[in-house]
Amino acid sequence: MWQDKINGLFELAGGIFILLSCIKLYRDKKVRGVSFIHVGYFTLWGYWNIHYYVNLDQWVSLIGSLSVTVINTVWLGMMLYYIRKEKHESIS
Repeated sequence: MWQDKINGLFELAGGIFILLSCIKLYRDKKVRGVSFIHVGYFTLWGYWNIHYYVNLDQWVSLIGSLSVTVINTVWLGMMLYYIRKEKHESIS
């Protein structure tokens, strides 16, 4: 189905763009201008999409959703780590 292929490509591209945010956060080591709440929401939605695409037999979308969800999970973890680290350093 062509819709699955297009959707999957959008999801894969999204994963690449989110990876750029991970790289920037790793270099900066500070969270600025983005909320972990919205990243958490879209990460949770990604986990839902994994389940959803399997049930629709949309395998290209599933692969794209896996990339977005895994990278969003990494980004969320990095954000929480650096937020906590910054708060801890400001206390010291």
